[in-house]
Amino acid sequence: MTQPFIHLRVHSEYSIIDGVVRIPALMKKAAELNMPAVAVTDFSNMFALVKFYRSALKQGIKPIIGADLLVNASDQQEHFRITLLCLNNVGYRNLTELITRAYIDGQSGGLPTVERTWVEELHEGLLVLSGGREGDVGHLLLKDAVADAAESLDQWLQIFIDRFYIEIQRTGREDEEIYNEKVLELAEKKQIPVVATNDVRFLTSAEYEAHEVRVCINQGRVLSDPRRSRNYSEQQYLRSSEEMEALFADVPAALQNTLEIAKRCNVFLEFGESVLPEFPIPEGMTPDNFLRSQSEIGLKNRLQKAQEVNLSAYQERLDVELAVIERMGYSGYFLIVSDFTQWARQNDVPVGPGRGSGAGSLVAYVLGITDIDPLEYDLLFERFLNPERVSMPDFDIDFCMDGRDRVIDYVAKRYGREKVSQIITYGTMAAKAVVRDVGRVLGHPYGFVDQIAKLVPFEIGMTLEKALEREKDLKDQYDQDDETRAL
Repeated sequence: MTQPFIHLRVHSEYSIIDGVVRIPALMKKAAELNMPAVAVTDFSNMFALVKFYRSALKQGIKPIIGADLLVNASDQQEHFRITLLCLNNVGYRNLTELITRAYIDGQSGGLPTVERTWVEELHEGLLVLSGGREGDVGHLLLKDAVADAAESLDQWLQIFIDRFYIEIQRTGREDEEIYNEKVLELAEKKQIPVVATNDVRFLTSAEYEAHEVRVCINQGRVLSDPRRSRNYSEQQYLRSSEEMEALFADVPAALQNTLEIAKRCNVFLEFGESVLPEFPIPEGMTPDNFLRSQSEIGLKNRLQKAQEVNLSAYQERLDVELAVIERMGYSGYFLIVSDFTQWARQNDVPVGPGRGSGAGSLVAYVLGITDIDPLEYDLLFERFLNPERVSMPDFDIDFCMDGRDRVIDYVAKRYGREKVSQIITYGTMAAKAVVRDVGRVLGHPYGFVDQIAKLVPFEIGMTLEKALEREKDLKDQYDQDDETRAL
């Protein structure tokens, strides 16, 4: 009976330099292959983490969290690759720290890199795969520097002890078998466990060409360019356990160790809990009563400028809103937002009057977050915060583009730079654009590609599938012309 094999090195579409694996499709395929666990180890990022973690649990598959990192060699002239897998939540925290450092302090030739000393410093809770022929041990062995390879391996083992695995692959790439032969001999001599990976970049071998096109788009090359990198093979797909067993029949321990590693990796993530930085309040006060006191002062200041107002209506509305805010635990949030909007106004950074559902809050108005009186315009607070629908409040605040960076810098300095982040967005290729990009990479004449692209309707959400359904001319050309179909 075939024993399950666990893929421990998979690049998803979130690997910016390579990888076309989409998370839902990965989980579906892993379930079809009866794999109890799978790892996603994107290049220097964990962008796919939340989607991957949730999708895996939904399919009853254990998610293994990790990343491929580039490590600077001691001479700083080249890099080598390692894969780090999280054994527990401590390892997860340390991996996030390493990736952060790679982007902030480790940029090298446009690529995020880490120092070996950083990995050694933040080793707790992490397990290392050696990187195969792309790792430091692999590099040295392929240079016939066996003694240096053994020394580098010993240095890793001093830190990681039983958390370092020699990685072997059989994907038909250059020098792979030479490396495997040499590293298996070294592993046996040092009594170091070996593990097999398939360095997955796509789900089926049929997707190899699409992957190569994807890599060329990233590198700004065309498919026929002799200068482009050819680091991949069509065998880097999500092989079944049966295929991996046949491939490594002579090294069964390399398969068994994938299961052992999967058993060791146990990260538990919780979602839906908001963690806010603490707002500095006067001693002896709580966020709730400080917010209430500031709101009362703000209401008095706002109404001093108004004429013939119903004071009791404002006070009643303020009390209702404050009760909801306190009950939902968002007093600190209102104080923080009020703090940086007031700072902006005091430092000559124009601030918008407020828009969206937040304009319905009287507390926001009296704190200076917005400049719109919700009672004057009959705006509902319940659209912004509702105890029946618990979610983080979300103020839409507009700062002048010339001063926005100063506001962000103020918030980072006041509350701690490690507590402030900006939202990331992921760009995907629209239907027209992807036709043009892929046509260029495939080397088709501009006129041919342009004629096809113009048949794709220019609409938000338009996909090639929808375009083929709607546009008869495009469907006819797709059915009748091989080059159009391939494109």
